[in-house]
Amino acid sequence: MILKLSKRNFLIVCFTFLFSCISFANDDSAVEEKPAFNINETIFGHIGDNHDWHMWDYNGHTVGFPLPVILVNTNPFSIDVFMSSEFEHGHKTVTKGDHTYKMVAKEMGGQDIFYVENGEVTDKGPLDFSITKNVFTLFLVAIIMLVMFIGCARAYKRRPGQAPKGFQAWLEPVILFIKEDVIEPNLGRHADKYTPYLLTVFFFIWISNMMGLIPFFPGSANLTGNIAVTFVLAAFTLLITNFSGNKEYWKDIFCMPGLPWPLIPIMAVVEVIGIFTKPFALMIRLFANITAGHIIVLSLTSLIFIFGTLAIAPVSVFFVMFMDVLELFVAALQAYIFTMLSALFIGLAMPEGHEA
Repeated sequence: MILKLSKRNFLIVCFTFLFSCISFANDDSAVEEKPAFNINETIFGHIGDNHDWHMWDYNGHTVGFPLPVILVNTNPFSIDVFMSSEFEHGHKTVTKGDHTYKMVAKEMGGQDIFYVENGEVTDKGPLDFSITKNVFTLFLVAIIMLVMFIGCARAYKRRPGQAPKGFQAWLEPVILFIKEDVIEPNLGRHADKYTPYLLTVFFFIWISNMMGLIPFFPGSANLTGNIAVTFVLAAFTLLITNFSGNKEYWKDIFCMPGLPWPLIPIMAVVEVIGIFTKPFALMIRLFANITAGHIIVLSLTSLIFIFGTLAIAPVSVFFVMFMDVLELFVAALQAYIFTMLSALFIGLAMPEGHEA
């Protein structure tokens, strides 16, 4: 009897101890519960520009590599160069000479660097010429294009008059398609003059879009989804269009023939506005389409973390793969549309039959 009671008591003690441990663990998990998944932070952190290249998180630590920070101060004048790792992802301030800096994350993605005075972050900052994620990708795309075109040019010199081989055989049909089906129909006899610019724009946008679809280094940068990049591309088209315009082009803008004279001032205002709205549409179209694609893919991927279960994973992965295939088409399509409309706008500034 004593033995039975001892066994019973032993089992009761063990069960009580086990239950206490489980309860204690549950209490700890409640205290140390991880914060809810923030989809806005994930999405905007990706589509925004950054001073470092974040790859993944491991045991609460960020895995990636820093990029150079280049800050220019005007009062007093100084240039400070250091690596973004000194900020420790915005957790620390950095002091260089007479200035102390703090990296602050923006709500819509990206980071800004401000001065710290008397222990407080001010609303003023230095001129930031840092090599950010988008700038790094910009240089990388430029290097890829140089290698592509210089390699093809050398291949033509080594094998003149022969059929293209290798990478040259892939690149030549693309160049001929853009030149013969996009540039020449819109520019006519002026095609050769503007072919270098239009081909450069096409391949720059296409390669940048493709780099953005690669989910790991050296891809994943949202270069053409940055409004500053699309603004510069549209500004080049605007300047080339208007500096290439002949007298008939400007005459049609300020004194459109065939109109009653009371309508001429009204139409002149409309045409002047149109000079800027056409490249503005180029800028917004490229920016919006590329950014929307990144947001959709990230949103579909985030469904797994939002629902907190692997049961949704097959659905999420299926739609992500479908969107990625679609984005491959969109990457080329947006480059084609930007190039075609740029050629069209330049061609409209040089009506056939008039001197350029």
